[in-house]
Amino acid sequence: MMQRLFDIVAQRAGDAPDAVMLAGKENGNWRTYTCREVWDTANALAGGMRGLGIENLVLQPDEQEKIAIISPNRPEWIITDLAAQLSGSVLTPIYPTISPHELAYIFREAEVQMVFVADNDIYQRFREAFAEVPTLRYIYSFNEVPGVQNWKEICDPSRAPDTASLARISTDTLATIIYTSGTTGDPKGVMLSHRNIVSNVIDSTSCFTFAEEGSKALSFLPLNHIFERMVTYVYLHGKLCIYYAESMDTIGQNLKEVKPLVFTTVPRLLEKVYERIMANGMLLTGIKKFLFFWALDLGFRYDNHNPGSLWYRLQLWLANVIIYSKWRAALGNSVKAIVVGSAACQERLARIFTAARVVIMEGYGLTETSPVVTVNRFESENRRIGTVGPLIENVGLRFAEDGEIWVRGSNVMMGYYKHPDLTAATMEDDWFKTGDIGSLIDGRFLKITDRKKEIFKTSGGKYVAPQAVENKMKESPFIEQMMVTGNGRKFVGALIVPSFSQLRKYLKEKFPAIQIPDKDNELVKLPQVVACIQQQIDEMNPLFSHPEQVKKFVLLGGEWTIDNGELTPSLKVKRKVIDQKYAAEIEKMYDDFPHR
Repeated sequence: MMQRLFDIVAQRAGDAPDAVMLAGKENGNWRTYTCREVWDTANALAGGMRGLGIENLVLQPDEQEKIAIISPNRPEWIITDLAAQLSGSVLTPIYPTISPHELAYIFREAEVQMVFVADNDIYQRFREAFAEVPTLRYIYSFNEVPGVQNWKEICDPSRAPDTASLARISTDTLATIIYTSGTTGDPKGVMLSHRNIVSNVIDSTSCFTFAEEGSKALSFLPLNHIFERMVTYVYLHGKLCIYYAESMDTIGQNLKEVKPLVFTTVPRLLEKVYERIMANGMLLTGIKKFLFFWALDLGFRYDNHNPGSLWYRLQLWLANVIIYSKWRAALGNSVKAIVVGSAACQERLARIFTAARVVIMEGYGLTETSPVVTVNRFESENRRIGTVGPLIENVGLRFAEDGEIWVRGSNVMMGYYKHPDLTAATMEDDWFKTGDIGSLIDGRFLKITDRKKEIFKTSGGKYVAPQAVENKMKESPFIEQMMVTGNGRKFVGALIVPSFSQLRKYLKEKFPAIQIPDKDNELVKLPQVVACIQQQIDEMNPLFSHPEQVKKFVLLGGEWTIDNGELTPSLKVKRKVIDQKYAAEIEKMYDDFPHR
C-alpha cells in the first residue's frame, strides 16, 4: 500500500526494474535511467547522508534535517528528493532564479544543513549567501564544480536505510517545505507531509485516464513548484517515462525528439506557443493564409458541450486534416493532453488547442493543497471551457459569504513552518481559506473570478476584479502582459506590455512607409502603436461594466520577467513590485487624465 512518496518508486522498481523511469540530456544525447537504477541510486545517496550524520532520529518538523536543491529539472533532482525522503529528511527546493538575499532568508529560517546545486553558475550565484547560513554544513554539485564535492562521491549503498528505519517514516511525516514567493511579502514555508502529497497523487491519477503505460511525459515546469513535483509522482504511479527538457529555450526541439503523450504548463508558456503559431500564420500568403485563418476561426468557436451543426463539424474535421495536423506535428505528434495550472488560462487557448485534438485540462490548486483541488478531465462530459473543472476525489469545497473558496481534505498542508499565526489565519475547522473568489457552474465546474486581496475599490466606491479584465484583454494578439490599476482612484487604468513582434508585423503591413524602431521602448511611442492598442481596448471595454472599463493605459517598453523581480517563479504578476517600479508612470496616467 502506498502511504509515502518513495513507496511509489519502490513499487515501480519492484514491478518493472528494467523499464525506463527518467531521462535527461547529457552531452547532447538522451541518457535514460531504469526504475532499478533510480531506486538503487536514491538508496545509496540516502546511505551517504546517513554516513554524514543525517539520521533524523526524531521525525518532528523542527527536529528533521533540511536538505535543499537548487537546480533545473533533471533526473538527479528526483533521485535527491527520494534520498531525502528515505533518510527522513525534509526537502526544501529553491528556484534557481530567486535573489541571493531571499535564499539566505529561506535557508536561515529552515536551518538548511545540506544543499545540492546543479552547476558552477548556480554555485557562484549563491556562494556568498551560503556563507550567511550558520547551519549549512555540506554543499554538493550535480555537475563538476571546482572546489565542490560531487554528489556521487557520497553515495554509500552499504549504509542505505534498512526496513526498520523506513518503517519509522509514516504518512504524517513531514516530506517537504516549499517556500512560496507570493506576490507580496516575505516567502513562507508550506509544510507538506507524505499523506498530503500521496493523497493528491492517488486522487489525481484517476484524471489521467488517457495515460498509457510506457508512454512519455515531457517535464519542464520547475520541480520546485508542487504542481510539477506532484504530477511527477502521478506519472511514476501511472508507469509513464519522464523526460526532462534541456531548458525553456529547447522545449520545441525536445517535444519533437521525445514525442510525449502529455506535459504540464502554465498559461503564459501556452500563450507563447500560440503566438509562434500566429507568427507563422501571418507569414503565409494567398490560399494558405486564408485556410489558416479559416481554421483559427473554427477553433475559436469550438465548444465541447455544444458540438455545432453538421456543417461546422465537417469543417472542423477538414481543418484538423490540413491545418491542425501541422500544429500537432510541432508538439511531437503524440500529445493527447496538456495539463494547465498556476494561473487563469484564456478561453480562446483552451478552445483552439482542444479543437486541434490536444485537450487542455485546466485545473486549480495551491501549494497549500498539494496542489490539485479541481481539474477538467480528458473526457468531454467532465470538462467545461472557462472553468477549472470539477473537484477531484476526496477533496471538499465550500464558499464563504463573500464567495471565498475554502478547501478541506487530506491534501491540505500541515501548516506554515515556524509561523503558527499565519496557519491560524488561513485555517478554520480544518478548512483552508484559499483567498480566491469563485462559484460553481452547473453545480459542478469551479470558476475562479479573482483573488480576494486583489479586488479593489475605485474612489467612486465600485469594486473591480482586475484578473477578469486582464485575462479578457490579453486575448488580443497585441497585448502580451497587463496589470489593471485603480485602487482608490477615480477610474481604472492599465500598464500594458504589448506584443512587440505582432506590432512590428502589423506596422509593416499597414504602414509600409514609416520607419519602425529597433528598440522596443521607442516602438511603444509611435502614435500608430498607441492607436492600435487603443482600438483593442475599445473593442473589449463594452464587455465590462462602466466602472471596470479601462479609461487610460501606459505602454511599457520591456517584458516583465522573473529575473527582474516582476513575476513570481510560477509567472504570476507581482502587483506590489510593479506598482512601486512604475509608480511615476501610474501617477502620470492619472494626473494627465482630463477632468470633466
